[in-house]
Amino acid sequence: MALTFQLDPPVTPALRDGILALWTEVSNAGGAVGFVPPVSVEDVRPELVKHFMAMAEGRMRLLVGFDEDGQVAATAFIAYNTHRLMTHWVWLYTVMVHPAHQGKGYGRDLMEATAEAVRGFEGIEAIRLTCRGGTGVDRFYASCGYKEVGRVPGAIRVAEGDDRDDIIMLLPLN
Repeated sequence: MALTFQLDPPVTPALRDGILALWTEVSNAGGAVGFVPPVSVEDVRPELVKHFMAMAEGRMRLLVGFDEDGQVAATAFIAYNTHRLMTHWVWLYTVMVHPAHQGKGYGRDLMEATAEAVRGFEGIEAIRLTCRGGTGVDRFYASCGYKEVGRVPGAIRVAEGDDRDDIIMLLPLN
């Protein structure tokens, strides 16, 4: 069954708790979404609050994929650029699909829904994201049309002696 995507859903306690649970479970399953396992909901909460603050200030938007039971199954946070010379593209952050739903094509569905949503944003010509090297996720993003446009070797320290590249990818929307 396909996910149902909603751009800018109302931030309710159920949505907040669903995103917290998703982010925690994705992190603990080894997903490269800003943490190294093990993490708890309380570890993740301050980062989600920062995202919600950016949303409240109009600097960020949220795309959520809900499963057939109405549960949060996927997310993508879309951030506007504040630099006056870079307002023609957006950043994509915290792209997640629940581990129980991986392998069903939901990641590709999420990326397609994100691109479609952003095409509706006035004046936006591209989506830019970064990903952690050594995870293979860059190949997934490339299969969704993103091109590697830069790489910072060893920029992400996952653990002492385990530095990963920060890979910069871009999807032109024209």
